Amino acid sequence: MSERFKPVAVAIVAILVIGLVPVIALAVSRPSAQAAKPPAASGHGPKKTPRPTTAPTVAPTILPTIVPTLTPTQPPTAAPTSPPNAPPTLPASPAPPAVLVGAGDIASCSSTGDEATANLLDTIAGTVFTLGDNVYDSGTATEFSDCYNPSWGRQLIKDRTRPVSGNHDYNTPGASGYYGYFGVAAGDPTKGYYAYDAGTWRVYVLNSNCSFVSCAAGQAQELWLRADLAANPRACVVAMWHHARFSSGGEHGSSTATQALWQALYDFNADLVLTGHDHNYERFAPQTAGGALDNARGIVEFVVGTGGRSHYTWGTIRANSLVRDNTTFGVLRLALSATSWSFLFIPVAGQTFTDSGTGTCH
Repeated sequence: MSERFKPVAVAIVAILVIGLVPVIALAVSRPSAQAAKPPAASGHGPKKTPRPTTAPTVAPTILPTIVPTLTPTQPPTAAPTSPPNAPPTLPASPAPPAVLVGAGDIASCSSTGDEATANLLDTIAGTVFTLGDNVYDSGTATEFSDCYNPSWGRQLIKDRTRPVSGNHDYNTPGASGYYGYFGVAAGDPTKGYYAYDAGTWRVYVLNSNCSFVSCAAGQAQELWLRADLAANPRACVVAMWHHARFSSGGEHGSSTATQALWQALYDFNADLVLTGHDHNYERFAPQTAGGALDNARGIVEFVVGTGGRSHYTWGTIRANSLVRDNTTFGVLRLALSATSWSFLFIPVAGQTFTDSGTGTCH
């Protein structure tokens, strides 16, 4: 090389060295960038300057907080306690007893006894019964108006009366005065017998004027009684009519005319029979239709001819007669409960005889 080209060659070499230094430095300081460089694409084209590769920013993964599942613990079951001062639970009270109150052989314009017994009825609640011979002497419409109406016919008594017909009522043909005065409360005038309920009891009003309405077995009244007893079974039954099946009275005494009716009642386990006709008070032990003592199934009879007309003397005292009085006007009060009954004979003011007791239904 000539001496004149040496300076030029040295300058070229220096330029090359200076130009390579940054390249070498970059290669040394970023080896990973070179390693990460993708291979060159085949073919030709302008060379692209690679952009620095930045690692993607990844959001931190938040693990869910797991709340442990706890099995609920049941608190111990405590026995219920009543609130302080709570009243005790009481059983339901039984229905109050039904009350029947009355008598037979009642009113006369020649007697003040019916006014005295009516005064008792004014003070006693309940259904009023009569036991026949409601007004003397013949049961005419006029006698009912003039002699019965001022006493037992007072509105607060008559409105709750369920009557029974007696032989004196039939002294007027067809007992027209009786049926006309009491109206529908006396039942069908061609029959004179009917039934109604008093609380849980079945009450039978029968017609013992057997020459007008037969009382015999197999006849209409007896057949109706048996049919109604069968159709209306009750634990407790009471029946009433005028002529006493059993009586120690000296005026009339006992009558067999109603024996078939008593037998029908006995067959269906009836409990009580109320009658009048003899003007006195008498109570019998439980009896069969034939008069035999029967404490298991017998029917107790009360003769209550004490409504106010008059008093009769005693005749032969009947078997099973327990209590008797023939000097006192008064009324019999019956309290009829679901399975039992109680009775009280209440005398008029100024008199003292009384009778009371209880019984259990068959």
